[in-house]
Amino acid sequence: MNKTKKILYSFLIILVIVMLGFAPAGEKVFALNWGNLGVKMVEAGVIDKEKFENLYNQRGGLSEADKKLFYSVDNGNLVINSENSGVMLNMLWAFGLSNKNSILESGPMMTYSDAGLPAEALAKAGNFASTGGWTLAKGNAMDHYNMHSFVTLISEQQTLLERVAKNIYRPCCDNSTYFPDCNHGMAMLGLMELMASKGSSEEEMYKMALEVNNLWFPKAETGCAV
Repeated sequence: MNKTKKILYSFLIILVIVMLGFAPAGEKVFALNWGNLGVKMVEAGVIDKEKFENLYNQRGGLSEADKKLFYSVDNGNLVINSENSGVMLNMLWAFGLSNKNSILESGPMMTYSDAGLPAEALAKAGNFASTGGWTLAKGNAMDHYNMHSFVTLISEQQTLLERVAKNIYRPCCDNSTYFPDCNHGMAMLGLMELMASKGSSEEEMYKMALEVNNLWFPKAETGCAV
């Protein structure tokens, strides 16, 4: 990102904070209807429930609230906080990776390597951390890349998503959400898609991105671990 863009982005962050009263100390980040999205991803194989649960069994196990995201078809508002931010990072990573969207189809994930034919570009897209690193699916992660229409955006929502995604950066690799080459970027793309689909405003989406990144990167940590 060049110096001018960084200055403009910093100004935008300050403006959003002033307008919406962002409080970094708050644990509750947002509420958004999750519905049966977890069930759909498990059924489609984007998330292998056994692999996912085994991973978290090594970390003390999933809470009942976390399990409900997989098992229940009537989840209400989804809350991300300091306790479940890691689980939600992975849930949103799976969603961002698999939900069909033109950002994945024709954006930097497909054009960054200057690959010529679509099949070659798709193969190279599987080498990014956000794709090759997703090992919790049934089959290969690229079997699900941009393959499932869990959420479909209308034209105005897609335009909003693309504008916002190009202006949200993450500290782990300094790339924008429009280029979701790591897990945090793919998860943020998924979150912004959900917000756009629910009619969130541009200001609300920027505010949410700031708050979620504050949880995903505590004390300016920059790693992209699962």
